[in-house]
Amino acid sequence: MTLMLTLPWPPAGLSPNARTHWAKLAKLKRQYREACAWTATSQGARPVKADTLHLTLTFVPPTRRQYDLDNALARMKAGLDGLADVLRVDDSRWSLTIRKAPEGEVGGMVRVEVTP
Repeated sequence: MTLMLTLPWPPAGLSPNARTHWAKLAKLKRQYREACAWTATSQGARPVKADTLHLTLTFVPPTRRQYDLDNALARMKAGLDGLADVLRVDDSRWSLTIRKAPEGEVGGMVRVEVTP
């Protein structure tokens, strides 16, 4: 069983470099977590009966601007928590592969491939 999802691009305020006020940051995290959970559910994600999961994250930036993968992954943390809420598999039992989309591809999304 492989599940393919397209999640929204994480907001800039979730970047560790953003220096966002804690109250605004908490609101952004909650909103992004909920948005990713709803998006995943609408694309067919359901609770999974698996002990471990492997996720492949492909970051497709909104513009041709370069993003580093460690910052993109940090921005995605709340979204992954939302996905864990839907799949009901604790994210401490996930393994990850992260990559950038091919150069020149834009769209502002994160493609997620989930395999048990």
